[in-house]
Amino acid sequence: MKTLKDLLEHQLKDLYSAEGQLIEALSKMANTTTDEMLQEAFETHLDETKQHKVRIEEVCNELGISPSGETCKAMKGLIHEADDFMEEKPEEDVLNAGLIAEAQRVEHYEIAGYGTAIRYAKELGYLDIAKKLHKTLEEENNADETLSSIAEKRLNKKAIH
Repeated sequence: MKTLKDLLEHQLKDLYSAEGQLIEALSKMANTTTDEMLQEAFETHLDETKQHKVRIEEVCNELGISPSGETCKAMKGLIHEADDFMEEKPEEDVLNAGLIAEAQRVEHYEIAGYGTAIRYAKELGYLDIAKKLHKTLEEENNADETLSSIAEKRLNKKAIH
């Protein structure tokens, strides 16, 4: 990598890999939770995540690069941690509260990644690309807020007892 454009390309490939990995993980989390509201939140974000992947493909197409070719090791690690947690078979209320924690770690990673990619795109003058990526960032932030709301209003309280 020699330029900021190279670094943006690297970020986009990393995010593309992350979104691809997350599609499978969100499906598993939706099937694992016993809470209908949390299941719905996971399924809604799964649909958004599929669109995020398409959006990255569009952005890469505009830049004349391939989105594939990298494996996001951070997402792989975050998903591995979530899988380990689910394999521990915690009590139902603890499982649901913990799934939110695992999902929010993922969201925070994505929020950081998209924020960085947006900043690079803007600095390179790719304002339309920055706008597309910002739409994804907003959806990631909304998913994080939804998870926080479900945790704070219901599931964390259930897990106390």
